[in-house]
Amino acid sequence: MGRLWDRYLGTMRPDGGVPAAPATELRAALLALTGTGVPFGVREASGEGAHLVAEWRVVEPATGSGATRRQVERTFKVWMRLLPEEREVRAMDEQWAVTRAGNPPGRTVQREHGRGPIRHVQKEWTFEKGPDGRRRKVESFRLDTRDLKHPLRDTVLAAGWTWRGTRRL
Repeated sequence: MGRLWDRYLGTMRPDGGVPAAPATELRAALLALTGTGVPFGVREASGEGAHLVAEWRVVEPATGSGATRRQVERTFKVWMRLLPEEREVRAMDEQWAVTRAGNPPGRTVQREHGRGPIRHVQKEWTFEKGPDGRRRKVESFRLDTRDLKHPLRDTVLAAGWTWRGTRRL
């Protein structure tokens, strides 16, 4: 049952030949991800039960018009606690979603919150005229939480540490 649970939570272990880096180097590598072309920022978590937090704010395209216009603002967070004794990073996913209505969106009509392993993929397409004059589908919006989690996980694994998903820190 342990391996199934590890797979569900997203636990990954480094390759056998990778030497474990010190905790200070791993922390510096995770903080250095900010501003390297990734859509999120990593910062120190001040007294919130974790050492680092990666945060990504996304505003989805609006749907509808007038009073029925809806727009969703999502915040994805990955809380990370570094455990140097075990060479392990425990990560917990958290998501907040606020739906606003109106034009411009101002009135809050729905709030959502979730913790645990979060996987959210959303894509939207529009039709445009191509260079050959034919209509073609073009991706106009893309949201995938793997764009947040994979760079963090890959940095941890490259440092020789284990990435362990948890339900609570």
